[in-house]
Amino acid sequence: MTHRISRRSMLKAAGAATGAVGIGIGTGVAASPATAAGTSFAHPGMLHTRADLERMATKVKAGAAPYTAGFARLTANRHSQTTWLPNPLTTPARGGRYVQNYGALYHDIHAAYQNALRWKITGDTAHADTARDICNAWSGTLKGIAGGSEVVLMAGLQGYQFANVGELMRGYPGFDLARFQDMLVTHFYPMNHDFMHRKTNCIGHYWANWDLCSMASVMAIGILCDDRAKFNETVDYFHHGAGNGALDKAIPHVYGKDLAQWQESGRDQGHSLLGIGLMGTICEMAWNQGLDLYGAEDSKFRKACEYVARYNLGHKVPYTTYTWENGVHCVKTEETVISEGGRGGERPVWARVYHHYANRRGMAMPNTREMLARSGPEGGGGDYGPNSGGFDELGFGTLTYTRDKATAAEAAASPSPSKSTTATSGTSGTSGSSKSPAGQPSGDVSTQGGERDKDLAATGTSDLALWTAATGVTAVAGGLLLLRRRGQVRRDGE
Repeated sequence: MTHRISRRSMLKAAGAATGAVGIGIGTGVAASPATAAGTSFAHPGMLHTRADLERMATKVKAGAAPYTAGFARLTANRHSQTTWLPNPLTTPARGGRYVQNYGALYHDIHAAYQNALRWKITGDTAHADTARDICNAWSGTLKGIAGGSEVVLMAGLQGYQFANVGELMRGYPGFDLARFQDMLVTHFYPMNHDFMHRKTNCIGHYWANWDLCSMASVMAIGILCDDRAKFNETVDYFHHGAGNGALDKAIPHVYGKDLAQWQESGRDQGHSLLGIGLMGTICEMAWNQGLDLYGAEDSKFRKACEYVARYNLGHKVPYTTYTWENGVHCVKTEETVISEGGRGGERPVWARVYHHYANRRGMAMPNTREMLARSGPEGGGGDYGPNSGGFDELGFGTLTYTRDKATAAEAAASPSPSKSTTATSGTSGTSGSSKSPAGQPSGDVSTQGGERDKDLAATGTSDLALWTAATGVTAVAGGLLLLRRRGQVRRDGE
């Protein structure tokens, strides 16, 4: 008990030191991050900075397109209404033999986020009160999180999302920041950390999004709690991580100057889009704290965005057989073709990456631009179906990430891309490869190229069975991750 009181006191002091967060009116375009890496954290400084919020408010007030269309999607969403009442649980659970009640958590998080966003844009404190009350209800009730293997996904996805809400609410009267920080540090972070440094199964067994949601949560919690070590933990994993969330493993093959294969491309397209959203979340939060992960390895992530967008627009793309070692017995497994599963689906993940690369940095994003145009104004949780996948992304990118093109001076003021400081973990020598599936150099494959490649999208593959641990993952009270190996095979949910 003494330890918890001491930590909570320190968190409260850190929260008080930040002061209240206001919002002014301004139209400046920030091409460079809010603060230099290595200094104190900028607040608000996760997915949205003060300048971002000012831009949204100004543009909406002026009736500027496409902000008004994005704002209309926000106000039409039932989660964004001040009548929303929280439904906090002592132990939300996902996966395993538990009652699957985690929907209460993600519904409330999205309601809190959407109300906080409406407050920041309009100044209506009724929305702020609703967001505050949701946050306080959960931090005053939650005692742990539980479930089977998929509890890792809940800890990551809902961890980074809730932390972003707390960042927007920082300094608002009545919001118990210290208790909210303590909830995330005590019950979410340990599971995020344990998964990123896991000892169970082959390290490449888990899909990229399992790592990425954990990385996003650790980074967001680090920013919320002014904890540089946690922030750096994600940055280090991005460059050197052993799992598939690390840049070279999430994007194992590069084709020319404009396309790069996403790790889950042979699995299905819904999860590929999820990965674009999660890596975009990490890169944006880092950017807003002065660190350019977007530009790492010659903007490798840009090429992956173009690849996923191009295939989901109905075009052919090159594909290299993806091979990994699966399960506790490290069984060699292959995906020989790109999957058509979920092809052409929608997730609100494109506006953020497009406006960074095209408007902040002046880089070509033709496929992403077309994908964004086809999708229309991006919505958020509740607009993309009733299941958990529709709540994996906070969304509303048309409203929150649209920005004017940066001037030459603004672009020049941006930081240099973040680089690895030690040898990056390899992936059997395939990372960064520019070879075609046939093993021959692909040459310079443009964003409109690749048509001469063999059509590898004819069959696709079904979702692969991953877990060899049956219902043996539990996290309660202290947030500990317990893994019990069983002979039974389970399917992952994300």
